[in-house]
Amino acid sequence: VQLQASGGGLVQAGGALRLSCVASGGSLSTRNMGWFRQIPGKERNVVASIGSHGDRYYADSVKGRFTISRDSVKNTVYLQMDNLKPEDTAVYYCAADLRLVLNTATYWGQGTLVTVSS
Repeated sequence: VQLQASGGGLVQAGGALRLSCVASGGSLSTRNMGWFRQIPGKERNVVASIGSHGDRYYADSVKGRFTISRDSVKNTVYLQMDNLKPEDTAVYYCAADLRLVLNTATYWGQGTLVTVSS
């Protein structure tokens, strides 16, 4: 499975962005999918995930502001990020075959940079 992430950019605090992750070489509809983020020098951590049955997980820091969704027809996973804060600044990675408890995944996209200015 190859994952192509896009949608990052520079936004002011309080603004919104939508990240997209398009898959090729395999269907996303039956996989655990998710988004991680990483600040330089720190560990990559899961931000949100969506299971094969539509069950969702959100890190406490993004609950109520981020929404993960999946379009099986387009083979794409999205991360809608609202009310962004400067502390959301990071490189965001989409991932497939995510193992939430282990905070890892089998397949990774290339990362897209999100910068939130204060």
